[in-house]
Amino acid sequence: MTSTHDDGEFHPPTLAEFFPPAIFFEGTPFEMNRIVLVRLLAVAALLLLFYIALRRTTRVPGRGQTIAEMAIDFVKVQIVDQILGEKDGRRFLPLLAAMFFGILAMNITGIIPGLNIAGTSIFIVPVVFALAGYIAFVYAGIKQHGGLRFFKNQLFLPGVPWPMHFILAPVELLNVFIVRPISLSLRLLLNMMVGHLLLVLCFAATHFLFITGEGLGFASAFGVLTLIGGIVMTVIEFAVALLQAYIFTLLSAVYIQQSVAEEH
Repeated sequence: MTSTHDDGEFHPPTLAEFFPPAIFFEGTPFEMNRIVLVRLLAVAALLLLFYIALRRTTRVPGRGQTIAEMAIDFVKVQIVDQILGEKDGRRFLPLLAAMFFGILAMNITGIIPGLNIAGTSIFIVPVVFALAGYIAFVYAGIKQHGGLRFFKNQLFLPGVPWPMHFILAPVELLNVFIVRPISLSLRLLLNMMVGHLLLVLCFAATHFLFITGEGLGFASAFGVLTLIGGIVMTVIEFAVALLQAYIFTLLSAVYIQQSVAEEH
């Protein structure tokens, strides 16, 4: 992806890059653009890697099985068991592990040559993951406490004088059931969008300075700087991709834990 056009001028990236034209099945319900294709490839690659690693599990694991088990164990030990404990963690590990690896796979596509955009950089995918966590949050609470007690625990803060509930209960309703899933979605979306735009700026500027800006003084020197900046941003974007998957899954686990707790 580049932000230099045929007129030789440098054009900064715009939000239009996140809404590319259709490449397959245009005008049909199955219309597919580049970002949808990137998402499908990320999911297919993730499923293929886990299938290859775990299709023949043995008591003495091979290299692929060891890596897959270490990855799953990271989610189990560092997120699920620490937040939910072993009993509740066992119930929600499949969901939270799928959430972590799914988000990570779609985040990493932003730094893979030829794909160059994160599958989570459009609002619908972060919303789907947030809704999955939200449904698990409500389900866990109702199953643990029953519907009435669950909503009571979430809306009425303990130790607060009862007249204050007329003010605080609507605030908690808005915060717990509306703001949480939206904030989860926006945090992931904006981090991946900003990272993509910074990468495009660095590499588009490098392209401009090295190729279309040959006659400019110090163009090559600045081109080297923007190239180094792009490489550094690629490393940072990988760290951000991993961190955002971790934070999203961690917060989802925290919300589920709050729903099964006696008080919050």
